[in-house]
Amino acid sequence: MSQHHEEFAQFMPAGQFDLTKELGRWRELRDLAIPDDVAAAMDRATVALAASGLGGEIVSVGSRAPGFVLANAAGDKVSLEDLLARGPVVISFYRGVWCPFCNLEQRALQQALPQIVEHGAALVAISGMTPTNSTAMIEQNGLTYEVLTDPGLLVARSYGLVFELPEYLRQAYARLGHPIPRYNGTTEHTLPVPATFVVDSAGVIRFAYAVPNYMYRADPAHVIAALAALPT
Repeated sequence: MSQHHEEFAQFMPAGQFDLTKELGRWRELRDLAIPDDVAAAMDRATVALAASGLGGEIVSVGSRAPGFVLANAAGDKVSLEDLLARGPVVISFYRGVWCPFCNLEQRALQQALPQIVEHGAALVAISGMTPTNSTAMIEQNGLTYEVLTDPGLLVARSYGLVFELPEYLRQAYARLGHPIPRYNGTTEHTLPVPATFVVDSAGVIRFAYAVPNYMYRADPAHVIAALAALPT
């Protein structure tokens, strides 16, 4: 774990919390905790990503969810087809254990898991991280749902989420102690736009949230509302 990551970890909320409010607190905390030039590089990259047109490539409501078969942290295969045979599926694409905003989001989803299950749905989280780093994500946040490894971000690509980090952002992340290839076990400097999808049992996307600014995430309350709106 990087020193930067350890410094942020002490500010993680304990117990129940409101994700949207906590994300706002962390947006303020980020600018206090990291060098100004690093924050500027992140913001520059975020603006460039939003202007790149990537958002138009992301799968949307009404589209069929691309299928996948991925390994969980224990090495067992998990397929979207098998999950959908049992009911709706909530899919969360996240960047990595090194990202405080991802940790917040996954903790909030764990907090909402009982309500998700009440609606007959399964929850899976997907990143490009190696199984070892996925295990760290599980243990650090007390996750009890499936956390899957997407080698090379091939599944995330099929959802239209993947982008390449510009050189200046690679340098900024390296200064913070989390070079992306080390976490993902690859030579590529790529990440997914964090995204949340609700897929009905027929495999159709009924809720989609994917914003280029990594500091914003779908609120679990909206995910649960989307599940509640699905026909029974």
